Amino acid sequence: MIDKLVVEKMEALEVIENNNELKISIVKEALNENQFLLKLNVQGDKPVVPKPVTIQWKTKAINVAGVWKPAIDFAKRIRADWELENLQSRVSIDAPVVSLFGNDDANVCTFACSEVIETIDLNARIREEDNYFYCHLTFFTEVKYEMSNYSAEILVDFRNHHFSKSLKDIASWWSGFDSLTPAHVPAVASLPLYSTWYQFHQNLELDQLNSECKLAKSMGYDIIIIDDGWQTKDSNRGYDFTGDWQPDRFEDIAGMVKGIQDIGMKVALWYSVPFCGVKSEAYKKFKGKFLTENHRWAPVFDPRFPEVREYLVNIYKNALIDWNLDGFKLDFIDDFNWYPETEYQKEGDGRDFSSVNKAVDALLSEVYQTLSSIKPDIFIEFRQKYVGPAMRKYGNMFRAFDCPGDGAMNRVRIADIKMLSGSTVPHADMVKWHKEEPLELAALHLINTFFGVPQLSMMLDETTEHHKMIEFLTSYWVKNKDLFLNGDFTPEKPLSQYPILRATLGDKTIVGVYGDNFININEMSTTLDVMNAKQTSEVVLNCKHDFGMYSYQTLDCEGNIVEKGNIEIKAGMNIVNSPASGILSMSKL
Repeated sequence: MIDKLVVEKMEALEVIENNNELKISIVKEALNENQFLLKLNVQGDKPVVPKPVTIQWKTKAINVAGVWKPAIDFAKRIRADWELENLQSRVSIDAPVVSLFGNDDANVCTFACSEVIETIDLNARIREEDNYFYCHLTFFTEVKYEMSNYSAEILVDFRNHHFSKSLKDIASWWSGFDSLTPAHVPAVASLPLYSTWYQFHQNLELDQLNSECKLAKSMGYDIIIIDDGWQTKDSNRGYDFTGDWQPDRFEDIAGMVKGIQDIGMKVALWYSVPFCGVKSEAYKKFKGKFLTENHRWAPVFDPRFPEVREYLVNIYKNALIDWNLDGFKLDFIDDFNWYPETEYQKEGDGRDFSSVNKAVDALLSEVYQTLSSIKPDIFIEFRQKYVGPAMRKYGNMFRAFDCPGDGAMNRVRIADIKMLSGSTVPHADMVKWHKEEPLELAALHLINTFFGVPQLSMMLDETTEHHKMIEFLTSYWVKNKDLFLNGDFTPEKPLSQYPILRATLGDKTIVGVYGDNFININEMSTTLDVMNAKQTSEVVLNCKHDFGMYSYQTLDCEGNIVEKGNIEIKAGMNIVNSPASGILSMSKL
């Protein structure tokens, strides 16, 4: 029966391999008639370097509108099998999961792998000759060390529900492995955050920084990340001086941190973890212990050397103790990678790992364990694309990849992160806009971030006309934080860049509408808020049933009441006016 179910759902399941010295088998298990577990087992009589192994099956191209991958942004279209680029997942980039979704946003086929440390290639592409999607995962593409046994699991989901439900279940499946237990998430990880990067870059100045912190705190921003520039007086936007991490710009950095904490903000510092600049003392010390010296930014530490890991761990440990930090932004993790000049070497010659990916896992595990043992509520931010299931072990804040000034991209990236992040907190990329931006248009940048944690990075003393708007919208987010972060989240129409996002917690629903789309409502909550994140005033509720009388009020983006009254919500189209970038709030009478 198990094999029959698998054959019906996963046609032409096969293993493609060229290993003469390893025995490869697949054990098929039906969890139910629409979910299957494939268990890959590799055994050998003696250790050998494995050649790539591919597991492949096909599924009918029926009601497939697009293909979701973890960090694919706007490019969720269907690809043909002659388009050869695959999703590549490893410890420090992406996640091993692909989802085929339908025209109704339903899951068609979602599959994921338990191998989240080493590199695997995976994809689902259509073959024009037979109108099937060919799904595959390829293992051992970068494994250059010997092994005699290996195992992995592949979860395949054909259940007919919203595709986001399958992705959320995959995240839970990953976190259930003993080796993938997510890091503790302190309350501070969910606080609105002010960053220095986009407005200061490396030109940090203490008096101005303190002034900005006071303004940010008054508007509801309780964390600051002091980004690049705190450690060097060089302002060339490069990385030549990374690696030493001495506070050359701020000699009394402990005093600076305390001064900001006295304002009422938690303080984190930025570190580019892999980089060791050619003008640093560390570069001289670790010469010959780099994965590459030909990186566009700076030489990259080789974490396979235990002394490299020890050095990096102690950098963060000493900063935490000496300066009383509250958190860290650990950046550029994805640059720990195999490079053309990287030595594929067995353990030895000073290295205690052959695998770069396993060494990265060891490094980040040591970092988190060391820091959290000193301060259990430490917060650590990672940035997309390194926000996969392994990274949840080492950090508790996942930020959307840099998209300055791009609200739509911020919204899409937050939604994509959120579906896989579980309890790990999704954060927006830092919001910024031109100081002369009209009020309602500036507000869009913030409202696009509200299903994650808002981050701000702009000179607040230059945007006085926007202060009331920032304060009101941030207070609205804080008031509804639990719903935004922990509610039942549904991102709609992925091919249209999620023009409608909604979350429900208890008897309240919040919907963000980011274009002129009507909002389908099958069941009406006792309280419904609609964030009208567009520049037209009509909010259209397409209701399946008569839902009765509701009181309502509309607020503009500064929190001023524009209109209030009662309205009967009937089956069919209900049009309610709301200010552009404003909020419509409705409560059952």
